[in-house]
Amino acid sequence: MDRRELLGIAAAGASLLAAGAAAADEHDHGHDHAAHMGHSPDGANARLAELARACVTTAGACLSHCLQAFAAGDTSLGSCARSVYQMSAVCEALARLAAAGSERLADFSRVANAVCLDCEKECRKHQDEHAECKACAESCAACAEECKKHFT
Repeated sequence: MDRRELLGIAAAGASLLAAGAAAADEHDHGHDHAAHMGHSPDGANARLAELARACVTTAGACLSHCLQAFAAGDTSLGSCARSVYQMSAVCEALARLAAAGSERLADFSRVANAVCLDCEKECRKHQDEHAECKACAESCAACAEECKKHFT
């Protein structure tokens, strides 16, 4: 991975973190977001939405950690950051689709399962040295497992 590619990942990660924080600030008024959107996920979808949101949260912490490492000159987490960035985008969409009771949830759950498993695999490489990677890997494993229930 060259410096330009690493800077692109870092910029994308920073944008994701900023956008997520802004969206949370704008929409967090202490109420049920799914109900606010006119949707009330059933029990099975509620668990999937919860786990997907947990992945987005752990992704934010992991990306922040990766950015700190990049700033210190450590590029060893480049592949991890790329994987986490992609997983976060997919899990954000997964949480919304689950909350909405989307007709395409089964199809999208297949993709989310694969992306979460990819991210888990990458984060496991760093879990002994970085608590953020371990938390992200565990979150991805739980979400991937829940995804299976929606496409089998």
